[in-house]
Amino acid sequence: MDLSAIALQGMEQAQVQLGNAATSLAGAGASPNGANLDIVDLSAEMVALMSAKNDYSVNLSVLKTAGQIEKQIIDLLA
Repeated sequence: MDLSAIALQGMEQAQVQLGNAATSLAGAGASPNGANLDIVDLSAEMVALMSAKNDYSVNLSVLKTAGQIEKQIIDLLA
């Protein structure tokens, strides 16, 4: 089990979630003829943004911890 790969995959998923929420928010109320066609639930999109931020932060912590573990193993073997 490679902790670094798992953390990187989680960070990529958080980035996709962030992109989706940002796209949804950016396109809210925008249409070529001025009519409001899309209704965006702002609270749900904010929750998605906050969740993506937290997911990214947690996976970054896991990545840092994996690096520290690898460094400790190298120090023990050297």
